[in-house]
Amino acid sequence: MAYSACFLHQSALASSAARSSSSNSSQRHLSLSKPIQIVCKAQQHHEEDNSAVSRRLALTLLVGAAAVGSKVSPADAAYGEAANVFGKPKKNTDFTAYSGDGFIVQVPAKWNPSREVEYPGQVLRYEDNFDATSNLNVMVTPTDKKSITDYGSPEEFLSQVNYLLGKQAYFGETASEGGFDNNAVATANILDTNIQDVGGKPYYYLSVLTRTADGDEGGKHQLITATVNGGKLYICKAQAGDKRWFKGANKFVEKAATSFSVA
Repeated sequence: MAYSACFLHQSALASSAARSSSSNSSQRHLSLSKPIQIVCKAQQHHEEDNSAVSRRLALTLLVGAAAVGSKVSPADAAYGEAANVFGKPKKNTDFTAYSGDGFIVQVPAKWNPSREVEYPGQVLRYEDNFDATSNLNVMVTPTDKKSITDYGSPEEFLSQVNYLLGKQAYFGETASEGGFDNNAVATANILDTNIQDVGGKPYYYLSVLTRTADGDEGGKHQLITATVNGGKLYICKAQAGDKRWFKGANKFVEKAATSFSVA
């Protein structure tokens, strides 16, 4: 605004000089001294603005230095992540710890308890809210074995508890096709076996893919964990349909089966 005022005064002075040539030099000098003073005032304002900018710049630099020197708060979030507002460590909410009579297991949080009893000695059953084919079962039965290895190899053990894989309900004549034997409408393939020592006790782990002729779910992935403790055989079986298995259900089944242990 100061420069605009200066230009207006100079324009007025020029017009006045054009209309009156009889003005003396002292009067012209006196008239010109005003815009010069105004320009000086404008320079003073400019200097004040520069001073304000300098102060703001200094403040910005101080804030930036403080940010660099400070420790990043847990509430800070990277791009695409939700902020941890209260600064507490995040917990795994996908599973819930279940403590049973002599055993513990991680149950998928979105699975619900079921009253259906499918196997001998069943003490626990959970099912997926959206598909009961995905489920978790724990069975506890008496045994005279001292260790799970007394049952033989993992494959031999499975042959003694093959009821876990389901039984064929149809016994009519069928041709050999689709990978099934003659007169067979169900098949089971052992994909993997493993033996691990947990807390000084051997555990058997088996991964089995069962299929039926009707193609239900494309088959079922069944993970079995078994051990012996205190004269009891403990078995945990978690399963999911083949289609859901490859859509993310595998992580819930695998976590549940491998988390099982006796207390």
